[in-house]
Amino acid sequence: MTITSSSVPGSPPSGAPAKPTSLRRVAAASSIGTTIEWYDFFIYGTAAALVFPTLFFSEQSAASATLSSFATFAVAFFARPVGAAVFGHFGDRIGRKRTLVWTLMIMGVATVFIGLLPGYETGAFGAFENGIGILAPTLLVACRFFQGFAVGGEWAGATLLTAEYAPEGKRGVMAMWPQLGVAFAFFLSSGTFLLFAVVAGEGAGPDSAFMQYGWRVPFLMSAVLVLVGLWIRLSVEETPVFKADRVRAAADIAPKTLPFADAIRYQWKEILLAGGALTSLFSLFYMGTSFLTSYATKNLEHPRTFVLAMGMVAAVVFGLAIALSAMFSDRFGRKKVIGTSVALAVVWSLVVFPILDTKSTFAFVIGLLVTLIIFGIAYGPAGALLPELFQARYRYTGAGLGYNLAGILGGALPPLAAAAMVGQGNSFGVGIMLSLLSAMSMMCVLAMSESNTNKVLAEVEENDPVMATEVP
Repeated sequence: MTITSSSVPGSPPSGAPAKPTSLRRVAAASSIGTTIEWYDFFIYGTAAALVFPTLFFSEQSAASATLSSFATFAVAFFARPVGAAVFGHFGDRIGRKRTLVWTLMIMGVATVFIGLLPGYETGAFGAFENGIGILAPTLLVACRFFQGFAVGGEWAGATLLTAEYAPEGKRGVMAMWPQLGVAFAFFLSSGTFLLFAVVAGEGAGPDSAFMQYGWRVPFLMSAVLVLVGLWIRLSVEETPVFKADRVRAAADIAPKTLPFADAIRYQWKEILLAGGALTSLFSLFYMGTSFLTSYATKNLEHPRTFVLAMGMVAAVVFGLAIALSAMFSDRFGRKKVIGTSVALAVVWSLVVFPILDTKSTFAFVIGLLVTLIIFGIAYGPAGALLPELFQARYRYTGAGLGYNLAGILGGALPPLAAAAMVGQGNSFGVGIMLSLLSAMSMMCVLAMSESNTNKVLAEVEENDPVMATEVP
């Protein structure tokens, strides 16, 4: 199936035939680009659990080093709203496609640089044999900030790319493709670390082969993946909805305002509700990936290779949950599907750590799979939900702000608090925290209006010259 800008209502007329854009190509561009972005993001989380406490915080106790490592992990989530505002501005002004090229390049450079960093007391590839001291964690935090900055602008642009091309009634199915990129990335990051953990051995000391060079290879491989992603993204045309919106904006004689200011001024409620509703989603995911990787290896004493292998299995199940829930959301509505996930999360959060603390390998597999299934049920519809909530002229900004607000509330603070609680032997407190966050998300979901019948076209009503998201 192909779509041209002239075949979409609300798009500007053209004197020459528009170059057809395949929906398959749009899906590939959003999914592959998102896979690369999140691969870079996830390998940091895996390294934060397995490597960074030893190499970059070697002067601290084991518990303090783990806490410091996850603090650097959290830095990216505070950078994400900044990226959402900056890239949202340019995405709403110069286009979704060009902005997504920049997010991909920034993420790639930051990730490769992490792979080249010497440690606190260890070198890298024969250089700085005694390490670089406090400069090592400082540079690590800087790189992590730029990773978060790039991801802050990535997700909204990738989902808009699919949602604004999607036929009516199929936005959930189309918008699942950038969401599936997260599952692909989790599979790749776990698999890459597993491969090099097997090759380099299970040794966890600073002089082990894995610590010396094995962990660096996944970061350096990002350079190749970024080149592939750029090639695919550059082959996609700008969305017809954005083109139509720019034509309308050019004819508007009213003073131009900032997309960020307009999103806050006119749809602050939607930003807050979206952020609150997706908080449960983020808390489950980052607890189920990065934090549980650390918890399983250090507290439950499961072998690193087993934990990484189970991460690959969980990624496949997670992807299936995303696909099915996205399809169901077109039929039953985004609100009902996301609400189902949040309700399950309230209960599951209270029992997951007692199950994990039995220390059986089967319990860990169940804990990981169920956590990611519940997360996947909410994540599938989220790719369509956020674009449907905002007007076209600041849709990139609004969707990015709502998504990344949830990232701070659910992805930055819970793993940090969980590391501190586990360090004090209070794993059940982690479950209570997750359950309370999910309860807050449920209140936000109940306060939201159903969005799957909203229009995302750039066409306008005569009596409302600025309306872009129309609710029949």
